[in-house]
Amino acid sequence: MNVSVWLLRRASMLPQPWRCFSRAAEEVALQRIRKVLCVAEKNDAARGIAELLSNRRMRRREGFSKFNKIYEYDYQMFGQNVTMVMTSVSGHLLAHDFIMPFRKWHSCNPLALFDAEIEKYCPENYLDIKRTLEREIQQCQALVIWTDCDREGENIGFEIIHVCRAVKPNLQVFRARFSEITPHAVRAACENLTQPDQRTSDAVDVRQELDLRIGTFQTLRLQKIFPDILADQLISYGSCQFPTLGFVVERFKAIQAFVPEAFYKIKVTHDHEDGSVVFNWKRNRLFNHTACLVLYQMCMEDPVATVVDVVSKPKSKWRPLPLDTVELEKLASRKLKINAKETMTIAEKLYTKGFISYPRTETNIFPKELNLSALVEQQTQDPNWGGFAQRILDEGGPTPRSGTKSDQAHPPIHPTKYASNLQGNEQRLYEFIVRHFLACCSQDAKGQETTVEIDIANEQFIAQGLMILARNYLEVYPYDKWSDKVIPLYQKGSRFQPTTVEMVDGETSPPLLLTEADLIALMEKHGIGTDATHAEHIETIKTRMYVGLTADQRFLPGQLGMGLVEGYDSMGYEMSKPDLRAELEADLKLICEGKKDKSVVLQQQVQKYKQVFIEAVARANK
Repeated sequence: MNVSVWLLRRASMLPQPWRCFSRAAEEVALQRIRKVLCVAEKNDAARGIAELLSNRRMRRREGFSKFNKIYEYDYQMFGQNVTMVMTSVSGHLLAHDFIMPFRKWHSCNPLALFDAEIEKYCPENYLDIKRTLEREIQQCQALVIWTDCDREGENIGFEIIHVCRAVKPNLQVFRARFSEITPHAVRAACENLTQPDQRTSDAVDVRQELDLRIGTFQTLRLQKIFPDILADQLISYGSCQFPTLGFVVERFKAIQAFVPEAFYKIKVTHDHEDGSVVFNWKRNRLFNHTACLVLYQMCMEDPVATVVDVVSKPKSKWRPLPLDTVELEKLASRKLKINAKETMTIAEKLYTKGFISYPRTETNIFPKELNLSALVEQQTQDPNWGGFAQRILDEGGPTPRSGTKSDQAHPPIHPTKYASNLQGNEQRLYEFIVRHFLACCSQDAKGQETTVEIDIANEQFIAQGLMILARNYLEVYPYDKWSDKVIPLYQKGSRFQPTTVEMVDGETSPPLLLTEADLIALMEKHGIGTDATHAEHIETIKTRMYVGLTADQRFLPGQLGMGLVEGYDSMGYEMSKPDLRAELEADLKLICEGKKDKSVVLQQQVQKYKQVFIEAVARANK
């Protein structure tokens, strides 16, 4: 929505006599704007946006913080020439804490922390950034928020607004919305400024306040119960990190409790000039040795196979869906062996450099207005995948599959600019994103699958063969495997002598410890955290030494992690289970959608957790 349209809508909400006056007044206010303060979430983003909007003609100067520079340039905005002053914060500018005397919460009654008043303040290490904003806004008539367009970014935007309006209460504020730092995207954001979204910011405030109350209560209680044990060890409780730890412990305990069970099955093979065909028993396996032995002996009385059915049909291997954050984290962990935290750190760098779109998205559907052909065309110059990109364009253009998810904010993750000079894991992750994008835009792999069913003494066995006819997306996407499986030509009704008919035994296997990809999938399934915070919660339980990693990068709970989960579970309420946090995440979404009020959710959630903890403490003291 451009500024004029926004003014019209805002004016239309007023009583009729005031509408014309209001619109005229607002347009006069816009005409008085000569200098605009723009604030991004990080210095790299501020520099990148300023370079694009100024055609690299910006003037750089210092702020009070040596890490957050100021970039000035002239630009056409609000129908006139203005001076743009672009600077940045470094993530959240403000933090929540209890007011005095509860600020020193280590010495108070833990339960009092559920009701103690909370305030937002600027931590000492960010005071220089705050001073820069306070100084710069004095000379500006408008503020444009350029933080990341997600929940956290919206909240950071309101922190910036809070600081600037403390200096200029009537300051005009606008929001730039964008999904990539490219010339078209940032210019479109300038032409279609909107208002900041208070509801989205409120959801973050609720989550931050609740995390503070719950975390400090539990941390304090643990330290009061085990003062000597925890003197040199940082132990904290978080309503996301505990369920995350709970998944790891639950899988470990399932493995410990697993009792292997013997099973038996019949296996048939048939050698041919190109190899050997394995026919699998239709019953799969039996857990009764005698029953399997009887059936095996019947087969051995006359071990001749009769072909009862031969079915040949087309088979496809689907190209991948467009890439969202959760899939990026899981696939990078599985295929590239890069953990989720490092993946998101690298992805943020690639985004701020303008190489990829915003990496925190829940969307796996490309919007119709996105020019996919232009994005594919950018990649035709690459020596490794350029030929494949050109073939997509020559054969009818991009035809991506559509998923089922959209956050209505950002498109799926995709390359926005060709890069040839990246190094190390930056290059590997960029290449993965490009190859995934090109695979999405290609065609499914095509093959012909043949299924042969045979009968030996009224027992059925099945073998399958595959002939790949067109690899299509697999040519550019080495992360998926699909191989030919040769099977000879069998005729229905024909008979042959199998090479072997064997009765084999085995044991059921316990589940494996969780990989990072497994853990992220469980967190998403149970609503623990968001696509933007999964990596952070996993990193927390690692750095707190609640879990470790095996040689093959699977999560193993440490003694401390096991003790915490089992200790809480013994109180009678399974606080390591995901239910409580999942309910909160659902409520936060409703706040964003305007279906629930911030204060109501906060009150309900505080009371819910408070009651749970009162009951848990009472049980523990019995």
